[in-house]
Amino acid sequence: MKYIIGMDIGTTSTKAVLFDLKGRIVQVAHQLYPIIRENVDSAEEDPDVIYDATVAVLQQVIQTAHFDAAQDQLLAISLSAQQHSIMGVDDEFNPVTKLAIWADNRAEKYADQAKRDGSGLALYQRTGVPTHPMAPYYKLQWYKHEAPARFKQAKYWLGIKSYIIWKYFGQFLEEQPMAAATGLFNTREMQWDVAALQQLGLQASQLPQVVEATHQVHGLNPQLAKQIGIPTETPFVMGSSDGVATTIGVGAVRKGQIAIDIGTSAAVRTMVDEPQFDPKGRIYCYPVLPGKWIIGGPINNGGVVLRWARDQFFNAEKSTAELLNQDPYDLLTKIAGEAPAGSKGLLFHPFLGGERAPIWSGNARGSFFGLTQTHTRAHMLRAILEGIVYNLFTVNLALEEVMPKGDRQILATGGFAHSELWKHILADVFEEPVKVPKSVEGGCMGAMVIAQISLGLAKDLTKVEDFLVKDAVNTYEPNPANFRAYRDLMPIYIRLSRELAGEYDSIAEYQRTH
Repeated sequence: MKYIIGMDIGTTSTKAVLFDLKGRIVQVAHQLYPIIRENVDSAEEDPDVIYDATVAVLQQVIQTAHFDAAQDQLLAISLSAQQHSIMGVDDEFNPVTKLAIWADNRAEKYADQAKRDGSGLALYQRTGVPTHPMAPYYKLQWYKHEAPARFKQAKYWLGIKSYIIWKYFGQFLEEQPMAAATGLFNTREMQWDVAALQQLGLQASQLPQVVEATHQVHGLNPQLAKQIGIPTETPFVMGSSDGVATTIGVGAVRKGQIAIDIGTSAAVRTMVDEPQFDPKGRIYCYPVLPGKWIIGGPINNGGVVLRWARDQFFNAEKSTAELLNQDPYDLLTKIAGEAPAGSKGLLFHPFLGGERAPIWSGNARGSFFGLTQTHTRAHMLRAILEGIVYNLFTVNLALEEVMPKGDRQILATGGFAHSELWKHILADVFEEPVKVPKSVEGGCMGAMVIAQISLGLAKDLTKVEDFLVKDAVNTYEPNPANFRAYRDLMPIYIRLSRELAGEYDSIAEYQRTH
């Protein structure tokens, strides 16, 4: 048998999935790791903990698959990774900073200044990255001005995937989809942006060499190969960012297909055949493969908000579920299901970690609006689920303004797919059928498809359609009885986020100083 491993180096865990060449899952392994939050704005990780996790999950899938050295062949390992991470290393590639991830908002004032003076929109028009502290360009501004000693100490700057590739192969590489998410890569010229580097005082040689997504890396460290249990000649395919991989993995590769992913964070994305830039700078635009681009908008606050609610307000239910060997989220969504659509006029803005699309404010903060004595925990919990979907809908409205017209189809994936209620809310708010593959290994699937193209086993991304069996997809039809509730609440939700924009800045400043 011949196999490919897709490995997704995510925000809170790394997952490896062993696929056969028909896209069937043979083995899965994953390992969690923490986000380090030293203050309200910081969000960092230990890159060596993530490196260790990648080794562990590869070991596990290889060992549990019981490879027959005489008959089985691992054709490639293909990578997906979290976007927007950045870290500094010395001349021997030892870390001199932690890994600042997409959720790190310390560069908010630099992004805000760029919004006000117009330089952010100019950078967006060259790079396709909206003006927000998530972008490594603004993170580097923070390091340069707020941590100058570490900025000077760093010989090179790179994201988590480039660090992993260096540890495995001793090669300093980044592929186009990941590079494009940095705000440092000119997607019109397909090279590191000269003006951005000049503003930071950096040289292109301090950043990885940029290659295509299908680029194969050879020369695996022999000791590491032995530790994992794979041949040293096993090629690694650079792959893509997690956003690209998940969009491919869910099957949204044709015109008009919308991928909605709700995991720790969330996003709305679609593939296009040529770059599409938003005049207002609300939607990102990144290259995927020659002749294929991805546009969309990510939000910071997906499943992480439900986890916050579970841990802060439903500890008793969490403990009860664990005693009964049940998933606590099943119990929470059952409680939320007791409340009607619209939660009796209770709105929740889920901006617990600032927000990206469509408001692009690192200072945004969460809030309940419309709370009365008649509301219960069930209403509040349902409002949280609805608020996340409302926010995705506002991203969709911005996306519709720039995407080519075509027959729409919503394909959804992510951890939310375990919740029947959440899937129904998504269909009702969007007023469209939502198709959800039974397999939720979208990121690893997308990485595997890119590997098949790299190996000459597939012509293009539509190969994923061969792997998504029709009877393995559930369709959730919208319920017209709920349309009125959501149609009436959505304008209030949107107006509130606009009217509170100035107050977000005020309360964020208060939180930083008290």
